[in-house]
Amino acid sequence: MERLVERLEKAVERLETVCQGPGMCGDGSSKGVAQYVQAFDALLAGPVAEYIKISKEVGGDVQKHAEMVHAGLMSERALLVMASQHQQPTENAFSSLLKPISEQIQVVQNFREKNRGSKLFNHLSAVSESIPALGWVAMAPKPGPYVKEMTDAAMFYTNRILKEYKDVDKKQVDWVKAYLSIWTELQAYIKEYHTTGLTWNKTGPVATEGAKSPSVPPAGAAPPPPGPPPPPAPAPVGSSTDDSASRSALFAQINRGEGITSGLRHVSDDMKTHKNPALKNQGGPVRSGPKPFTAPKPACNANPAQKTSLKAPALLELEGKKWRVENQENATNLVISDTELKQVAYVFKCTNSTLQIKGKINSITLDNCKKLGLVFDDVVGIVEIINSRDVKVQVMGKVPTISINKTDGCHVYLSKNSLDCEIVSAKSSEMNVLIPTEGGDFTEFPVPEQFKTVWNGQKLVTTVTEIAG
Repeated sequence: MERLVERLEKAVERLETVCQGPGMCGDGSSKGVAQYVQAFDALLAGPVAEYIKISKEVGGDVQKHAEMVHAGLMSERALLVMASQHQQPTENAFSSLLKPISEQIQVVQNFREKNRGSKLFNHLSAVSESIPALGWVAMAPKPGPYVKEMTDAAMFYTNRILKEYKDVDKKQVDWVKAYLSIWTELQAYIKEYHTTGLTWNKTGPVATEGAKSPSVPPAGAAPPPPGPPPPPAPAPVGSSTDDSASRSALFAQINRGEGITSGLRHVSDDMKTHKNPALKNQGGPVRSGPKPFTAPKPACNANPAQKTSLKAPALLELEGKKWRVENQENATNLVISDTELKQVAYVFKCTNSTLQIKGKINSITLDNCKKLGLVFDDVVGIVEIINSRDVKVQVMGKVPTISINKTDGCHVYLSKNSLDCEIVSAKSSEMNVLIPTEGGDFTEFPVPEQFKTVWNGQKLVTTVTEIAG
């Protein structure tokens, strides 16, 4: 009977899932949808739809990336629907509920890493650097500023796209505007509905790891098809017969009274270990309770040398107009000599190496490098240092701009002809610029990292903070 009641309860739950309360059964209306879910649907139908549309027109890696972003936004919508119908869960349960979003963020970022040779790498980087903004749902009490920070990270790359395509391809410019508008609109949405963090229902059941929110379709979508009917209840005759038989046997044993112990075997004193210590020394296994749990040890190869290496191959090659220098380790004599003005150099994930670029080149990018030394003659565009550590860059000729972003430890040696170079830095530390002297030595000047900002009555004024001591 209890099983039958359980199955009936499950059937009722499934019907409620399909119907979504009053006004939602069969007509697909949004009466049962929270206001902030409807507002999120408007964001999906507006800026997100425009971004997806233009990404399809651009095609290639950008289109694939957009589909992954859309999947992440839909995972976030599912969490919003759940929050609108459940009370806030425990921290552990909430971490489990966030897992689909975090996994999709990882998918988007991995796609960028696997396609570093893409012609649209700046597009992939803009998306990859800003997609963590989907994690605003866990950023109480200031989710809005967190999204703003991620948007700024994207603009580092979108500005490069605008610079490259501004007067060449309007579609690329429209793509930048559509993509950035997603995060701009999301900030406004958060400010209106989730100012200090994700808003949860105050009267519904507490959300748990196993809880599943009803699948509320976005506004205007058709309602989902009803779920399968519950499995038929087991035949009552056989079940009740078995239960009755076991119950009767149990009561029959109990009703025997003192006779119930007649089947037990008598244990004499010579068989008791506390009265016969010799039994303890016979070497037989003594059970003292279950063993404590120990995590299984990972299987090890008999020969460590046979372990497969996932290290990417080292590259130094010209691909079209791009010099690719990648995955170099302990290489102290890397040289690029046959250069042209239209060529660019992209140096990725090189460690403890030295690279010299001769001649005049368009631009140089150092990305994710450690303990790298770069010496070059002339650059007509920009030298960019991103996500790197302990790098040294020396200019032998001229360079108009050097950009340092997300880098810890960077020494820039300027030549006499490049003293008018502009150095732009963001989210970086331990930066030093070395200026040549008449005697051939260099004088070191640190780039400021600490600033003071005050309101002067009309605008914010920022000045470098002099560290006393």
